[in-house]
Amino acid sequence: MLPITADGIRLFLHVLAATVWVGGQITLGALVPALRGAGADVPRLAARAFGRIAWTAFAVLVLTGIWNIAAAHHTNANGYQVTLGLKLAAVLLSGVAAYAHQRAKSRVVLAAGGAAAALFSVVAVFLGVVLVEH
Repeated sequence: MLPITADGIRLFLHVLAATVWVGGQITLGALVPALRGAGADVPRLAARAFGRIAWTAFAVLVLTGIWNIAAAHHTNANGYQVTLGLKLAAVLLSGVAAYAHQRAKSRVVLAAGGAAAALFSVVAVFLGVVLVEH
């Protein structure tokens, strides 16, 4: 068996948290039409239950993201800083949009916040892959 390292644990926690945060948003978004059919309050109850683990995952993402930046070796590579800045902006916008979605009082803000949170989350994952690749 290969050795288990701090780098491996860091990356595992980051990917696990991203799976919950991003994958959960996509899954919950896909389930909303079916949940509406089960009752008017069911989507809200499902979203509330997801929120209990989603925000913990977001916090783990931020903490392990900071750890990832601290552990990065090639941060002076051409374009690294720009890509990292774009990823950080996407992460921030994902969190802000998810918070707006969670606190929404209108259907427009609910829909726009959810869509924006998911979109910015997917962009952050993509940029994370680009960073790891280089």
